[in-house]
Amino acid sequence: MISIAYAMGQGGAGQGGAGGFGGFIPLILMFVIFYFLLIRPQQKRTKEHRQMVSNLKKGDRIITSGGLHGRITGLDEQTLTVEIADRVRVKVARGNIGTVIPSSGQAQPEKK
Repeated sequence: MISIAYAMGQGGAGQGGAGGFGGFIPLILMFVIFYFLLIRPQQKRTKEHRQMVSNLKKGDRIITSGGLHGRITGLDEQTLTVEIADRVRVKVARGNIGTVIPSSGQAQPEKK
């Protein structure tokens, strides 16, 4: 009678060497897929937002990430002064700017 442990043992010498690198291939493929589907598009959006925020100037009409519509009346290194109504001004952090409204008066469509 053959023992179960003996029957489940490794076969001949031809089966032993392929497991080392072959086990990493699915992991590498998953990283490549995550890079192109998640990481790269997020980096691109971050770069575009940083460029938009650095190009802001007085008089630009903006929409904040919280939904406030207004016109920039003052610029600082970290903040903007935004007029949201007649003689009503608020300070907003530069990173909270969602979009810049083009001079035509309509909001920019988001690129995806």
